[in-house]
Amino acid sequence: MVQLHVKRGDDSQFLFNTTVDVSVDALILQVAAIYNARLKVDRICSEMTELADHGITLPPNMQGLTDEQIVDLRLRDEWGEKCVPSGGSELKKDEIGRRNGHAPNEKMKEVLRKTTEEAKALVSKKQVQAGVCVTMEMVREALDMLRGAVMIVYPMGLPPHDPIRMEFENKEDLSGTQASLQVIPEEEAQLWWAGKEMQTGKKLQDYVGRNEKTKIMVKVQKRGQGAPSREPLVNAEEQKQMMLHHYRRQEELKKLEEADDDTYLQSEWSDRQALKRQFQGLNNIKWGPR
Repeated sequence: MVQLHVKRGDDSQFLFNTTVDVSVDALILQVAAIYNARLKVDRICSEMTELADHGITLPPNMQGLTDEQIVDLRLRDEWGEKCVPSGGSELKKDEIGRRNGHAPNEKMKEVLRKTTEEAKALVSKKQVQAGVCVTMEMVREALDMLRGAVMIVYPMGLPPHDPIRMEFENKEDLSGTQASLQVIPEEEAQLWWAGKEMQTGKKLQDYVGRNEKTKIMVKVQKRGQGAPSREPLVNAEEQKQMMLHHYRRQEELKKLEEADDDTYLQSEWSDRQALKRQFQGLNNIKWGPR
């Protein structure tokens, strides 16, 4: 299997196994699908943290309003009355007015938090350091874990306008958000290797040869953004070791220079003729005009 180390810019994303016979078209779709699905997991985990802290999302027409404004406008959150967490709720007001403030109890919070941590770890960037390749099945497993945790805490389901439910149903609207800048639509994705774009219509073996035990680093990029930056000749850890070696060498040279210092020869204690002059009474003789 050929192992791809997929990066976006300078950030490592995940490892991916494939074969040299795969077409570049199929490879781009596979990499982009996993890349975008991992972002979905991150977005859901972020929202589930808020869900655990402040309960379900308010209807769009009530978000950001104060309690007085809601009363004055005679607005009512019907979904808040239906979507009550298992075991009852605890009042924890959302200061930004986005969620209704009826948070799950501590036991249900722990279910959400623990599942969130497990799902994030499954598709984490740290899997690169661990040498674990991420597959679409792993991403689906993470999504299923999150979906199951939500069903445990909210067996009646979430409101249709809640971003977590919209993410599960693939109805999320990311327009105008920072998250939209991270997503790469599959039809706009590109893969770059060794400073060159991998062209569709070709196979991976056209670039890396027929050796299945190859490891390469590729960068996923959105079409029209130009070529990604090249990898530095040395990574951050190697640069750190080089600077440490240079510092140690400088210290060694400094000590050697101090050891070779011969200024002590001008000192009185190192004068071999001092004892002779003392016996002859010549120690305090000074030359010069009076």
